[in-house]
Amino acid sequence: MAHVEIMNMKDISEIKKAVIKAADEFNGTICVSFHDLTTGDSFSVRGDERVHSASTIKLVILAELMRRVKEGTVSLTDKITVTEEMRTGGDGILKELLPGHQFTILEIATLMIIVSDNEATNILIRLLGMDEINAMAKSLGLKEASLGRLMMDSEARKKGFDNYICADDITCILKLIYEGKCVDEERSRIMLDILKRQQQSGRLQLYLPEELEVAHKCGDLDYLENDGGIFFYPEHPYILTVLTSSMDTNKDGREAIGHISKAVYDCISAE
Repeated sequence: MAHVEIMNMKDISEIKKAVIKAADEFNGTICVSFHDLTTGDSFSVRGDERVHSASTIKLVILAELMRRVKEGTVSLTDKITVTEEMRTGGDGILKELLPGHQFTILEIATLMIIVSDNEATNILIRLLGMDEINAMAKSLGLKEASLGRLMMDSEARKKGFDNYICADDITCILKLIYEGKCVDEERSRIMLDILKRQQQSGRLQLYLPEELEVAHKCGDLDYLENDGGIFFYPEHPYILTVLTSSMDTNKDGREAIGHISKAVYDCISAE
């Protein structure tokens, strides 16, 4: 048993060294959080540092929705009619549709995650309540996650209200989902299924084999790129979160995430 523990410590040390080496190739601020779902080992590099969340805060919104579903105050089959007043810019497809379409709450939540639809997100924020979403973040044990404004609310940003998270928070919520402990096993399964259908794959998966299944949530702002995911590597699943900010370009942010993810993958697959 002692020998196994020593090997695990050596493995996690090698992964951390590879991550730091890959991160050092880029300018800007890079925060990394890693958890090995096989050994239980973890490490982070600036993992507890508060940064702008971009769309990764939508993980917390999804979790609060599932809590309300379990509570019985919201049903995933409830329908919402999209109106002109709901229109929101940025990512998403609802803004491209004529008002009057009806969607179930499950469809709205799915759009919020898989195409990061901001209009869908704001619908859920208004439905659930910002204070309740922040209370959910605390109940999950997240340290820096907080929702301070609606998506694309530039006026709120000018007044100092914003959305924050840290890399360790994202890894924490993904670990809870993987273990079936985010709200409960049934709701965790629903969340995991949605995250597996993510359609934005140009960050953590940039240099990985296409057949590797990843359940993840990404986000971006100017000079900021974030992504956190569960990697279903055969016999050795793991979680990796990489948050970048103050990058020279957004492309550099995506490249940094991709190279760090490849460094982790190479360590895991070399066993």
